[in-house]
Amino acid sequence: MVPTTSTVSAATSSAASPAAISPASTKKRKVAPVTANGTVAKATNQNESSPAAQSPAAMSASTITPARVAASWNFFKSIGSPKLHVAPMVDQSELPYRLLCRKYGADCAYTPMLHARLFIESEKYRREHFTTCPEDRPLITQFCANDPDILLQAAKYVENDCDAVDINFGCPQRIAKKGNYGAFLMDDLPRVKALVSILAENLSIPVFCKIRIFPDKERTLAYARMIQDAGCQLLAVHGRTRDQKRCREIRADWDMIKAVKEELEIPVLANGNVRHIGDALDCMAYTGCQGVLSAEPLLENPALFIEGREELVGEECCDLLLEYLDLVEQYPVPLRMVRAHVHRLLKRWFNVFPEVRIRMNESLASVDMFRAITKEIKLLVRQHLVDLEKAKTSAQAQAPQAEAARNGVNLADESKPDEAAAENQAE
Repeated sequence: MVPTTSTVSAATSSAASPAAISPASTKKRKVAPVTANGTVAKATNQNESSPAAQSPAAMSASTITPARVAASWNFFKSIGSPKLHVAPMVDQSELPYRLLCRKYGADCAYTPMLHARLFIESEKYRREHFTTCPEDRPLITQFCANDPDILLQAAKYVENDCDAVDINFGCPQRIAKKGNYGAFLMDDLPRVKALVSILAENLSIPVFCKIRIFPDKERTLAYARMIQDAGCQLLAVHGRTRDQKRCREIRADWDMIKAVKEELEIPVLANGNVRHIGDALDCMAYTGCQGVLSAEPLLENPALFIEGREELVGEECCDLLLEYLDLVEQYPVPLRMVRAHVHRLLKRWFNVFPEVRIRMNESLASVDMFRAITKEIKLLVRQHLVDLEKAKTSAQAQAPQAEAARNGVNLADESKPDEAAAENQAE
């Protein structure tokens, strides 16, 4: 039986709707700085935080209780102790692509980053950006936010349809700076703590967090420890700073991730430099982390977690794309998401056959059109590889003649039998 896609809406259930939150909890409230002992200090402007509250010294040694530690590990084991995770990617880690990655080795997946305010304001946004099905587990729903009450309302919508809610503290893009969320909350640690705490205290499912590192080790460790103590039950660490946006050029710092792992008492995931299964295994062995996340590399190779599929060859990208399009028909998503996957998976061959890409971009978007383009590229690739093999064989056959020509030897003359020898044989 084909499972029914679960689309979250305001009518999902009374427990999963904002109405289930008390009126008092939905009021806008100031997020006051938190002192080293966890008490609330005198309120200040939300966009300002005192230097003392921001410094590593202001955040004491871990205050997490043994019961909280045990709960974190018990939950992680209850979802199968997943090691290979599909990272959250805006408009790209949607249901059909998650299912494709799961088929090829991923054992846990994150939704795309969801904007908490838009999620509670727009049913259309919820319908387009959050869909799931029974096979889509374990599933982590990620939100970006800077207001604790709005974040809680958004999380209440999904707590019955996923395994954990993750808070994005790692997005380094300009839009995150403009919206004051993601990695730019690293400048407002009291707000970070408030966001984690409100979910930990009010959700029936665990709270995860995903962060980037500070340039210095001590500040990174204090930051991670503060998030753990606020109620986070699993921390994913991207081993690059907020300013290190070009992942292809800048290696993630596995040493820093390892240090965070050794500092914390909850499960930790590593993010960065995971291009294939070999990298994943090396990263876990080096850092000691419970698992890894992969983002950009998965967009180019959704089978990278499979041994022997480190790099797609020949028509393989076309076959994977056709599987994805079948999933899109079963679980429809906005066509802009589909188009992005087509471009990423066929990028190499679009460079060889640019006229097909141009024609696709000028055509009316539909799943059928994308499927036809993919099949056309597959045939072109097949013929291209045959032509390359013929050219290679021809070049190999001509190589001795070319070498002889360079040495001033006529192979045709050398192939004639020696006349004197022939006469002797005749006698």
